[in-house]
Amino acid sequence: MPQVRVIADDGTQLGIMTTGDALMLARERGVDLIEVSPNAVPPVCRLDDYGRLRYEQNKKDREARRKAHSMELREVKLRPKIEDHDYQVKVHTAERLLFNGDKVKVTIMFRGREIAYAQQGRKLLERMATDTARFATVEREPRLEGRNMFMILSPRQDVIAAQAGGHKAQQPAVTPPRAAAGKQA
Repeated sequence: MPQVRVIADDGTQLGIMTTGDALMLARERGVDLIEVSPNAVPPVCRLDDYGRLRYEQNKKDREARRKAHSMELREVKLRPKIEDHDYQVKVHTAERLLFNGDKVKVTIMFRGREIAYAQQGRKLLERMATDTARFATVEREPRLEGRNMFMILSPRQDVIAAQAGGHKAQQPAVTPPRAAAGKQA
């Protein structure tokens, strides 16, 4: 009969024994013999309750899925004749989305004859890439499809991790509403 290394449910090693002896020991203790590492020499088995082990593993998997953040593709739309302040608002929106861990698709929409000036749109997208270079990388270079030009930005993980650590340490200061500050007693 082949031999297996047996570990008790409390983690202590019971030694190497034949498979039949290990099964008999499991029956005596009222637990199951679970093969933990089949590729080891000799294979490692554990004396434990299989139903409880599966329940705990499913519980850990559910918790991991709940904590996992799925990366979404969010979109920021621009026009080629955008003013500077409007552009800054769009950059801040893209920054917020990137810090949330989402990818950002920056789209420039051309209308009518604006398509003749696609180079201005490309320059605008390159400007967006340089303005967000601190916290984002260009995943897809600017590309013209039909009347829209777009590029995709993805968050840089080192900056996102540092930002997440900094936000937990600092609590934002609460400012009083303006209406309450204007009243006099």
